[in-house]
Amino acid sequence: MSTQLIAGPVGDLEIAIELPVGSVRALALVAHPHPLHGGTMDNKVTTTLARACAAQGCAVIRLNYRGVGRSAGVFDQGRGETDDAACALAYLQAQYPEVLATVLCGFSFGTAVVAQLAQRLNATPVVAMILAGSAVQRFATQVNVNPELTLLVHGECDDTVPLTETLAWAATQQLPISVVPGADHFFNKQLIPLKLLANRHLKALLL
Repeated sequence: MSTQLIAGPVGDLEIAIELPVGSVRALALVAHPHPLHGGTMDNKVTTTLARACAAQGCAVIRLNYRGVGRSAGVFDQGRGETDDAACALAYLQAQYPEVLATVLCGFSFGTAVVAQLAQRLNATPVVAMILAGSAVQRFATQVNVNPELTLLVHGECDDTVPLTETLAWAATQQLPISVVPGADHFFNKQLIPLKLLANRHLKALLL
């Protein structure tokens, strides 16, 4: 894994890239939780999703949104953070122009970022999406996800984004939900089930 600064929409953008063992089958972007509540690209759920993507042959990019870590700028209510994610993904695509398949993953606030990003990628084939501890309904409006490509996974005991709230949003998307028994919002002591679900989802779609 390597970390570096690239040119972002408002200045330096800090990224981390992790490569798979063997050939690159797809490109993956993983978005972290809310920056005003301690969210960074090194969050353990974010890194767990990144490792799952790498294990399934993805070149993976994570980023610190504007104002986080070494990234320039200030929090922008999800709009600028989606711009940052788009910039990071474009950078990864430029490194692997021959790889078209794209995976988008997000945790908490990051689920809204990738859901909004997916709406922009008309020319990019998004082959899989993973939303963990989803907060799409809190930070993104008029967003639709493809239930055939999306894994929605939530902790049974999440008291940050209650399961009932995510179930209600999932119903509007006709999207099944995988519930991890006993898990809180941060999947404390439940990262292994989360990684297993992510691996299973990606293995089925990255043919």
